[in-house]
Amino acid sequence: MTRISRRTVLAATAGAVAAPAVSTAPAAAADTTTATSQGRQAAPGRNPVLRTDLVTRVTPRNNWLVTAVAIQYAHSIDLRGGVIPPSAFQVKATVGGQAAARKVTRVYTNSTAAVDDRTHPGRPGDRLIIELDPNDPNARAAGTDPLPLDRAYSVRQMADLHTPEGEPVLRAGPFASRNDDVITPVVDDFAAGSFTDSAGFELDFRLYRPAGFVRDPRTSTRYPLVVTLHGGGEVADNNMTQLTSNRIAVTFATARRQRRNPAFVLSPQIPLPRPMDGPDGTDWTDARVQAALIELIDTFVSEHSRNLDTARLYLVGLSSGARGIYSLLAKRPDTFAAALPTAGWGETAAMEGITHIPIWADHSVDDPIVPYREGRFGKPGTWTLMNTLETAGARVSRGEWANDLPKEQFEARSRALLRQARATRSHVLFTSYTPGTTPVNPHLSWAQTYENDVVIDWLFAQSR
Repeated sequence: MTRISRRTVLAATAGAVAAPAVSTAPAAAADTTTATSQGRQAAPGRNPVLRTDLVTRVTPRNNWLVTAVAIQYAHSIDLRGGVIPPSAFQVKATVGGQAAARKVTRVYTNSTAAVDDRTHPGRPGDRLIIELDPNDPNARAAGTDPLPLDRAYSVRQMADLHTPEGEPVLRAGPFASRNDDVITPVVDDFAAGSFTDSAGFELDFRLYRPAGFVRDPRTSTRYPLVVTLHGGGEVADNNMTQLTSNRIAVTFATARRQRRNPAFVLSPQIPLPRPMDGPDGTDWTDARVQAALIELIDTFVSEHSRNLDTARLYLVGLSSGARGIYSLLAKRPDTFAAALPTAGWGETAAMEGITHIPIWADHSVDDPIVPYREGRFGKPGTWTLMNTLETAGARVSRGEWANDLPKEQFEARSRALLRQARATRSHVLFTSYTPGTTPVNPHLSWAQTYENDVVIDWLFAQSR
Protein backbone atom coordinates (compact mmCIF):
# COMPACT_ATOMS: atom_id res chain seq x y z
CA MET A 1 0.00 0.00 0.00
CA THR A 2 1.04 3.61 -0.38
CA ARG A 3 0.60 6.58 1.95
CA ILE A 4 1.37 10.01 0.57
CA SER A 5 1.10 13.36 2.35
CA ARG A 6 1.87 16.83 0.99
CA ARG A 7 3.99 19.27 3.01
CA THR A 8 3.18 22.94 2.88
CA VAL A 9 4.93 24.47 -0.12
CA LEU A 10 6.35 27.96 0.31
CA ALA A 11 6.96 29.46 -3.10
CA ALA A 12 10.07 31.51 -3.85
CA THR A 13 10.31 34.49 -6.16
CA ALA A 14 12.76 37.36 -6.55
CA GLY A 15 13.11 41.08 -5.78
CA ALA A 16 14.79 44.18 -7.30
CA VAL A 17 17.42 46.95 -6.88
CA ALA A 18 18.87 49.11 -4.13
CA ALA A 19 21.70 51.62 -4.57
CA PRO A 20 22.15 54.55 -2.12
CA ALA A 21 22.87 53.67 1.50
CA VAL A 22 20.03 53.70 4.02
CA SER A 23 20.54 56.23 6.78
CA THR A 24 20.93 54.78 10.27
CA ALA A 25 20.86 58.23 11.91
CA PRO A 26 18.40 59.05 14.73
CA ALA A 27 14.74 58.95 13.75
CA ALA A 28 12.92 61.97 12.31
CA ALA A 29 10.19 63.88 14.16
CA ALA A 30 7.54 61.72 15.83
CA ASP A 31 4.68 63.18 13.79
CA THR A 32 6.19 61.79 10.56
CA THR A 33 4.15 58.90 9.09
CA THR A 34 5.06 56.01 6.82
CA ALA A 35 2.71 54.86 4.06
CA THR A 36 1.94 51.12 3.79
CA SER A 37 1.28 49.16 0.60
CA GLN A 38 -2.45 49.15 1.48
CA GLY A 39 -2.57 52.94 1.78
CA ARG A 40 -2.88 52.94 5.58
CA GLN A 41 -0.63 55.14 7.72
CA ALA A 42 1.64 53.55 10.33
CA ALA A 43 3.55 55.24 13.14
CA PRO A 44 7.03 56.30 12.03
CA GLY A 45 9.28 53.25 11.79
CA ARG A 46 6.81 51.09 13.78
CA ASN A 47 6.17 47.87 11.91
CA PRO A 48 5.48 44.74 13.99
CA VAL A 49 7.19 41.43 13.15
CA LEU A 50 4.63 38.78 12.18
CA ARG A 51 6.97 35.80 11.75
CA THR A 52 10.59 34.81 11.21
CA ASP A 53 11.67 31.91 9.00
CA LEU A 54 14.98 30.28 8.21
CA VAL A 55 15.75 29.82 4.52
CA THR A 56 17.97 26.84 3.74
CA ARG A 57 19.67 25.60 0.59
CA VAL A 58 20.88 22.21 -0.62
CA THR A 59 24.33 22.67 -2.14
CA PRO A 60 26.09 20.38 -4.63
CA ARG A 61 28.92 19.55 -2.21
CA ASN A 62 27.18 17.44 0.42
CA ASN A 63 25.88 20.33 2.54
CA TRP A 64 22.45 21.49 3.61
CA LEU A 65 22.92 25.04 4.89
CA VAL A 66 20.95 27.81 6.59
CA THR A 67 21.64 30.64 4.15
CA ALA A 68 19.20 33.36 5.22
CA VAL A 69 16.60 34.56 7.69
CA ALA A 70 13.32 35.97 6.34
CA ILE A 71 11.41 38.37 8.63
CA GLN A 72 7.81 39.19 7.76
CA TYR A 73 6.39 42.52 8.94
CA ALA A 74 2.83 43.77 9.26
CA HIS A 75 3.35 46.44 6.60
CA SER A 76 5.33 46.76 3.40
CA ILE A 77 8.81 48.27 3.66
CA ASP A 78 9.91 50.82 1.06
CA LEU A 79 13.48 52.05 1.43
CA ARG A 80 13.20 54.28 -1.67
CA GLY A 81 16.36 52.96 -3.21
CA GLY A 82 18.42 52.62 -0.04
CA VAL A 83 20.78 49.80 0.94
CA ILE A 84 20.65 48.25 4.42
CA PRO A 85 24.07 47.73 6.05
CA PRO A 86 24.68 44.17 7.34
CA SER A 87 25.61 45.66 10.73
CA ALA A 88 21.98 46.71 11.23
CA PHE A 89 21.06 43.14 12.22
CA GLN A 90 22.54 40.61 14.62
CA VAL A 91 21.88 36.88 14.11
CA LYS A 92 22.76 34.12 16.57
CA ALA A 93 22.33 30.38 16.13
CA THR A 94 22.00 27.86 18.97
CA VAL A 95 22.55 24.40 17.53
CA GLY A 96 23.56 21.32 19.48
CA GLY A 97 23.66 23.36 22.67
CA GLN A 98 26.27 25.72 21.24
CA ALA A 99 25.37 29.39 20.64
CA ALA A 100 27.39 31.38 18.10
CA ALA A 101 26.90 34.41 15.88
CA ARG A 102 26.19 34.06 12.17
CA LYS A 103 27.86 36.54 9.84
CA VAL A 104 25.34 38.75 8.01
CA THR A 105 26.44 39.39 4.41
CA ARG A 106 23.58 41.52 3.05
CA VAL A 107 20.03 42.61 3.89
CA TYR A 108 17.25 43.65 1.50
CA THR A 109 13.49 43.80 1.14
CA ASN A 110 11.42 41.23 -0.74
CA SER A 111 7.79 40.25 -1.18
CA THR A 112 8.40 36.56 -0.41
CA ALA A 113 10.52 34.55 2.02
CA ALA A 114 13.19 33.84 -0.58
CA VAL A 115 16.80 34.66 -1.35
CA ASP A 116 17.24 36.93 -4.37
CA ASP A 117 20.46 35.99 -6.17
CA ARG A 118 20.61 39.14 -8.26
CA THR A 119 23.45 41.56 -7.66
CA HIS A 120 21.15 44.38 -6.53
CA PRO A 121 17.98 43.03 -4.89
CA GLY A 122 15.56 45.20 -2.96
CA ARG A 123 11.98 45.35 -4.30
CA PRO A 124 9.64 46.88 -1.68
CA GLY A 125 7.79 44.18 0.24
CA ASP A 126 6.71 43.01 3.67
CA ARG A 127 9.84 40.89 4.24
CA LEU A 128 13.45 41.57 5.06
CA ILE A 129 15.87 38.93 3.81
CA ILE A 130 19.00 38.68 5.94
CA GLU A 131 21.57 36.63 4.05
CA LEU A 132 24.18 34.71 6.04
CA ASP A 133 27.69 33.55 5.22
CA PRO A 134 27.47 29.89 4.07
CA ASN A 135 31.02 29.35 5.28
CA ASP A 136 30.12 29.95 8.93
CA PRO A 137 31.08 26.87 10.98
CA ASN A 138 27.53 26.66 12.37
CA ALA A 139 25.77 27.10 9.01
CA ARG A 140 24.77 23.46 8.53
CA ALA A 141 21.15 22.35 8.77
CA ALA A 142 21.90 18.63 9.17
CA GLY A 143 24.38 15.99 10.14
CA THR A 144 23.18 12.47 9.33
CA ASP A 145 19.74 13.68 10.45
CA PRO A 146 18.28 17.18 10.25
CA LEU A 147 19.47 19.37 13.12
CA PRO A 148 16.87 20.72 15.59
CA LEU A 149 16.39 24.19 14.11
CA ASP A 150 13.02 25.02 15.67
CA ARG A 151 13.50 28.37 17.49
CA ALA A 152 17.26 27.88 17.08
CA TYR A 153 17.96 31.30 15.56
CA SER A 154 17.48 34.73 17.12
CA VAL A 155 17.49 37.98 15.13
CA ARG A 156 17.70 41.47 16.53
CA GLN A 157 17.68 44.81 14.73
CA MET A 158 20.57 46.90 16.08
CA ALA A 159 20.07 50.22 14.23
CA ASP A 160 17.16 52.29 12.97
CA LEU A 161 16.58 52.25 9.21
CA HIS A 162 15.73 55.38 7.22
CA THR A 163 15.40 56.34 3.59
CA PRO A 164 18.39 58.15 2.05
CA GLU A 165 16.44 61.37 2.77
CA GLY A 166 16.31 60.53 6.49
CA GLU A 167 12.65 59.49 6.77
CA PRO A 168 12.15 56.69 9.34
CA VAL A 169 11.32 53.27 7.92
CA LEU A 170 12.05 50.68 10.62
CA ARG A 171 13.09 51.29 14.22
CA ALA A 172 15.48 49.08 16.18
CA GLY A 173 14.22 47.57 19.41
CA PRO A 174 15.33 45.68 22.51
CA PHE A 175 13.68 42.39 21.51
CA ALA A 176 14.98 39.60 19.32
CA SER A 177 12.69 37.37 17.27
CA ARG A 178 13.15 33.61 16.90
CA ASN A 179 12.46 31.53 13.82
CA ASP A 180 8.99 30.05 13.43
CA ASP A 181 9.74 27.63 10.59
CA VAL A 182 12.38 26.34 8.19
CA ILE A 183 11.92 26.86 4.45
CA THR A 184 13.88 24.73 1.99
CA PRO A 185 13.10 25.74 -1.61
CA VAL A 186 12.48 22.81 -3.98
CA VAL A 187 12.74 20.24 -1.16
CA ASP A 188 9.45 21.59 0.20
CA ASP A 189 7.86 20.76 -3.16
CA PHE A 190 8.39 17.03 -2.63
CA ALA A 191 5.53 15.05 -1.10
CA ALA A 192 6.49 12.64 1.70
CA GLY A 193 5.18 9.09 1.44
CA SER A 194 5.84 5.45 2.21
CA PHE A 195 5.34 2.16 0.40
CA THR A 196 4.88 -1.29 1.93
CA ASP A 197 5.58 -4.12 -0.50
CA SER A 198 3.86 -7.52 -0.74
CA ALA A 199 6.36 -9.00 1.74
CA GLY A 200 5.61 -6.31 4.34
CA PHE A 201 8.88 -4.37 3.89
CA GLU A 202 8.44 -0.58 4.03
CA LEU A 203 10.35 2.09 2.10
CA ASP A 204 9.88 5.79 2.74
CA PHE A 205 10.10 8.01 -0.30
CA ARG A 206 9.76 11.59 -1.48
CA LEU A 207 7.95 12.42 -4.71
CA TYR A 208 8.04 15.49 -6.94
CA ARG A 209 5.16 15.89 -9.36
CA PRO A 210 5.60 18.16 -12.39
CA ALA A 211 3.67 21.42 -12.30
CA GLY A 212 1.53 20.50 -15.30
CA PHE A 213 0.34 17.35 -13.56
CA VAL A 214 -0.34 19.21 -10.30
CA ARG A 215 -2.45 21.80 -12.11
CA ASP A 216 -4.47 19.12 -13.91
CA PRO A 217 -4.09 15.47 -12.80
CA ARG A 218 -6.54 14.55 -15.56
CA THR A 219 -4.14 15.71 -18.26
CA SER A 220 -3.05 13.18 -20.86
CA THR A 221 0.48 14.59 -20.94
CA ARG A 222 3.07 11.87 -20.36
CA TYR A 223 6.15 12.68 -18.29
CA PRO A 224 9.38 10.74 -17.77
CA LEU A 225 10.29 9.37 -14.34
CA VAL A 226 13.66 9.91 -12.64
CA VAL A 227 14.39 7.46 -9.79
CA THR A 228 17.25 8.61 -7.54
CA LEU A 229 19.26 6.21 -5.36
CA HIS A 230 21.10 7.86 -2.47
CA GLY A 231 24.46 6.86 -0.99
CA GLY A 232 25.27 5.01 2.21
CA GLY A 233 25.43 8.18 4.32
CA GLU A 234 21.72 8.84 3.76
CA VAL A 235 20.45 5.52 5.14
CA ALA A 236 18.06 6.81 7.84
CA ASP A 237 14.47 7.03 9.03
CA ASN A 238 13.99 10.76 8.45
CA ASN A 239 12.68 10.68 4.83
CA MET A 240 14.66 13.87 4.28
CA THR A 241 18.39 13.46 3.89
CA GLN A 242 18.06 11.59 0.60
CA LEU A 243 17.02 15.05 -0.66
CA THR A 244 19.17 17.35 1.44
CA SER A 245 22.55 15.62 1.74
CA ASN A 246 23.26 15.94 -1.98
CA ARG A 247 21.55 17.59 -4.94
CA ILE A 248 20.90 14.28 -6.66
CA ALA A 249 17.08 14.57 -6.48
CA VAL A 250 16.66 18.29 -5.90
CA THR A 251 18.47 19.27 -9.09
CA PHE A 252 15.83 17.47 -11.20
CA ALA A 253 13.00 19.41 -9.49
CA THR A 254 14.31 22.97 -9.73
CA ALA A 255 12.10 25.38 -11.69
CA ARG A 256 14.82 25.80 -14.30
CA ARG A 257 15.25 22.07 -14.85
CA GLN A 258 11.52 21.38 -14.87
CA ARG A 259 11.00 24.07 -17.51
CA ARG A 260 13.63 22.32 -19.61
CA ASN A 261 12.76 18.70 -18.76
CA PRO A 262 9.49 18.30 -16.81
CA ALA A 263 9.44 14.96 -15.01
CA PHE A 264 8.32 13.01 -11.97
CA VAL A 265 11.16 12.53 -9.48
CA LEU A 266 10.95 9.56 -7.08
CA SER A 267 13.48 9.47 -4.25
CA PRO A 268 13.23 6.46 -1.88
CA GLN A 269 15.25 6.05 1.33
CA ILE A 270 16.74 2.88 2.82
CA PRO A 271 15.53 2.63 6.45
CA LEU A 272 17.25 1.97 9.75
CA PRO A 273 18.31 -0.33 11.24
CA ARG A 274 20.49 -1.10 8.24
CA PRO A 275 18.80 -4.17 6.75
CA MET A 276 21.48 -4.84 4.13
CA ASP A 277 23.20 -8.19 3.75
CA GLY A 278 26.93 -8.54 3.16
CA PRO A 279 29.99 -6.73 4.51
CA ASP A 280 29.17 -3.27 3.16
CA GLY A 281 25.83 -2.77 4.85
CA THR A 282 24.95 0.44 3.02
CA ASP A 283 23.35 -0.19 -0.34
CA TRP A 284 20.47 -1.12 -2.61
CA THR A 285 21.62 -4.68 -3.40
CA ASP A 286 20.08 -6.20 -0.25
CA ALA A 287 17.35 -8.59 -1.39
CA ARG A 288 14.62 -7.01 0.78
CA VAL A 289 15.48 -3.45 -0.17
CA GLN A 290 15.79 -4.21 -3.87
CA ALA A 291 12.54 -6.20 -3.99
CA ALA A 292 10.67 -3.30 -2.33
CA LEU A 293 12.29 -0.78 -4.67
CA ILE A 294 11.31 -2.74 -7.77
CA GLU A 295 7.75 -3.15 -6.49
CA LEU A 296 7.57 0.56 -5.62
CA ILE A 297 8.64 1.53 -9.14
CA ASP A 298 6.25 -0.96 -10.75
CA THR A 299 3.37 0.25 -8.58
CA PHE A 300 4.14 3.89 -9.33
CA VAL A 301 4.21 3.16 -13.06
CA SER A 302 0.89 1.32 -12.82
CA GLU A 303 -0.79 4.04 -10.75
CA HIS A 304 0.39 6.77 -13.13
CA SER A 305 -0.04 4.89 -16.40
CA ARG A 306 -2.03 7.75 -17.93
CA ASN A 307 0.66 10.33 -17.25
CA LEU A 308 3.92 8.39 -17.39
CA ASP A 309 6.12 7.90 -20.44
CA THR A 310 7.13 4.32 -19.70
CA ALA A 311 9.77 4.43 -22.43
CA ARG A 312 11.61 7.11 -20.43
CA LEU A 313 12.33 5.72 -16.97
CA TYR A 314 15.74 6.81 -15.70
CA LEU A 315 18.00 5.66 -12.85
CA VAL A 316 20.37 8.13 -11.17
CA GLY A 317 22.61 7.22 -8.23
CA LEU A 318 25.80 8.07 -6.40
CA SER A 319 28.25 5.88 -4.47
CA SER A 320 26.31 2.86 -3.16
CA GLY A 321 23.35 4.20 -5.15
CA ALA A 322 25.46 3.68 -8.28
CA ARG A 323 26.12 0.12 -7.14
CA GLY A 324 22.36 -0.25 -6.90
CA ILE A 325 22.02 0.99 -10.48
CA TYR A 326 24.32 -1.67 -11.92
CA SER A 327 22.50 -4.37 -9.95
CA LEU A 328 19.02 -3.12 -10.84
CA LEU A 329 19.79 -2.72 -14.55
CA ALA A 330 20.94 -6.35 -14.65
CA LYS A 331 17.75 -7.50 -12.89
CA ARG A 332 15.47 -5.37 -15.06
CA PRO A 333 17.34 -4.87 -18.38
CA ASP A 334 14.20 -3.89 -20.31
CA THR A 335 12.74 -1.36 -17.87
CA PHE A 336 15.04 1.67 -17.89
CA ALA A 337 15.93 3.96 -20.77
CA ALA A 338 19.24 5.24 -19.34
CA ALA A 339 21.28 5.64 -16.16
CA LEU A 340 23.75 7.99 -14.47
CA PRO A 341 25.91 6.03 -11.97
CA THR A 342 28.54 8.13 -10.14
CA ALA A 343 31.43 6.81 -8.01
CA GLY A 344 30.01 3.31 -7.99
CA TRP A 345 31.06 -0.32 -8.01
CA GLY A 346 29.42 -3.62 -8.89
CA GLU A 347 29.59 -7.10 -10.34
CA THR A 348 31.42 -7.70 -13.62
CA ALA A 349 29.04 -10.60 -14.29
CA ALA A 350 26.15 -8.15 -14.51
CA MET A 351 27.69 -6.18 -17.38
CA GLU A 352 27.06 -8.66 -20.17
CA GLY A 353 23.30 -8.24 -19.93
CA ILE A 354 23.22 -4.42 -19.98
CA THR A 355 25.39 -3.54 -22.99
CA HIS A 356 22.33 -2.12 -24.78
CA ILE A 357 21.47 0.45 -22.05
CA PRO A 358 22.71 4.06 -22.43
CA ILE A 359 24.95 4.89 -19.43
CA TRP A 360 26.99 7.96 -18.56
CA ALA A 361 29.24 7.01 -15.64
CA ASP A 362 31.75 9.19 -13.82
CA HIS A 363 34.31 8.69 -11.04
CA SER A 364 37.31 10.46 -9.51
CA VAL A 365 40.55 8.62 -10.23
CA ASP A 366 41.79 9.21 -6.67
CA ASP A 367 38.57 8.24 -4.85
CA PRO A 368 39.64 6.73 -1.48
CA ILE A 369 36.16 5.53 -0.43
CA VAL A 370 35.19 3.65 -3.58
CA PRO A 371 38.47 3.11 -5.44
CA TYR A 372 38.23 3.88 -9.15
CA ARG A 373 39.57 0.49 -10.27
CA GLU A 374 39.22 -1.83 -7.28
CA GLY A 375 35.82 -0.71 -5.97
CA ARG A 376 34.81 -2.06 -2.55
CA PHE A 377 34.87 -5.45 -0.83
CA GLY A 378 36.20 -7.28 -3.86
CA LYS A 379 33.65 -5.73 -6.23
CA PRO A 380 35.31 -3.70 -9.02
CA GLY A 381 35.01 0.06 -9.49
CA THR A 382 33.76 2.07 -12.44
CA TRP A 383 36.97 1.80 -14.51
CA THR A 384 36.86 -2.00 -14.40
CA LEU A 385 33.11 -2.15 -15.03
CA MET A 386 33.41 0.05 -18.12
CA ASN A 387 36.20 -2.18 -19.46
CA THR A 388 33.99 -5.21 -18.85
CA LEU A 389 31.10 -3.56 -20.69
CA GLU A 390 33.41 -2.90 -23.64
CA THR A 391 34.63 -6.50 -23.68
CA ALA A 392 30.99 -7.61 -23.67
CA GLY A 393 30.31 -5.59 -26.84
CA ALA A 394 29.38 -2.03 -25.80
CA ARG A 395 31.23 0.90 -27.34
CA VAL A 396 32.57 3.09 -24.52
CA SER A 397 33.59 6.73 -25.06
CA ARG A 398 36.06 7.96 -22.45
CA GLY A 399 37.17 11.40 -21.32
CA GLU A 400 39.22 12.73 -18.42
CA TRP A 401 39.40 16.27 -17.05
CA ALA A 402 39.57 18.25 -13.83
CA ASN A 403 36.52 18.15 -11.59
CA ASP A 404 37.02 21.73 -10.40
CA LEU A 405 36.74 23.40 -13.81
CA PRO A 406 34.29 26.31 -14.04
CA LYS A 407 30.84 25.18 -15.15
CA GLU A 408 31.22 26.53 -18.70
CA GLN A 409 34.53 24.72 -19.27
CA PHE A 410 33.28 21.57 -17.54
CA GLU A 411 30.26 21.42 -19.84
CA ALA A 412 32.41 22.14 -22.90
CA ARG A 413 34.47 19.04 -22.11
CA SER A 414 31.27 17.01 -21.63
CA ARG A 415 29.95 18.30 -24.96
CA ALA A 416 33.15 17.24 -26.71
CA LEU A 417 32.88 13.74 -25.21
CA LEU A 418 29.27 13.50 -26.36
CA ARG A 419 30.28 14.49 -29.90
CA GLN A 420 32.91 11.75 -29.80
CA ALA A 421 30.30 9.23 -28.65
CA ARG A 422 27.89 10.18 -31.41
CA ALA A 423 30.63 9.98 -34.03
CA THR A 424 31.46 6.41 -32.96
CA ARG A 425 27.82 5.40 -32.34
CA SER A 426 28.56 4.88 -28.66
CA HIS A 427 25.82 4.99 -26.04
CA VAL A 428 28.09 4.39 -23.03
CA LEU A 429 30.14 7.38 -21.83
CA PHE A 430 32.69 7.42 -19.02
CA THR A 431 34.12 10.56 -17.43
CA SER A 432 37.16 10.28 -15.16
CA TYR A 433 38.25 13.16 -12.94
CA THR A 434 41.97 13.89 -12.67
CA PRO A 435 43.55 13.23 -9.25
CA GLY A 436 43.57 16.19 -6.90
CA THR A 437 40.76 18.07 -8.66
CA THR A 438 37.61 16.94 -6.82
CA PRO A 439 36.95 19.53 -4.08
CA VAL A 440 36.30 18.68 -0.42
CA ASN A 441 36.80 14.93 -0.80
CA PRO A 442 37.75 12.90 -3.90
CA HIS A 443 34.75 10.64 -3.30
CA LEU A 444 32.34 13.53 -3.88
CA SER A 445 32.78 13.32 -7.64
CA TRP A 446 29.08 14.04 -8.21
CA ALA A 447 29.23 17.72 -7.23
CA GLN A 448 29.10 18.87 -10.88
CA THR A 449 27.38 15.80 -12.36
CA TYR A 450 23.80 16.86 -11.71
CA GLU A 451 24.49 20.54 -12.38
CA ASN A 452 25.79 19.62 -15.85
CA ASP A 453 23.21 20.55 -18.50
CA VAL A 454 25.00 18.49 -21.17
CA VAL A 455 24.75 15.29 -19.13
CA ILE A 456 21.17 15.87 -17.94
CA ASP A 457 19.93 16.83 -21.41
CA TRP A 458 21.59 13.66 -22.74
CA LEU A 459 19.73 11.62 -20.11
CA PHE A 460 16.32 13.02 -21.01
CA ALA A 461 17.00 12.45 -24.72
CA GLN A 462 17.20 8.69 -24.17
CA SER A 463 14.18 6.48 -24.82
CA ARG A 464 13.68 2.72 -24.94
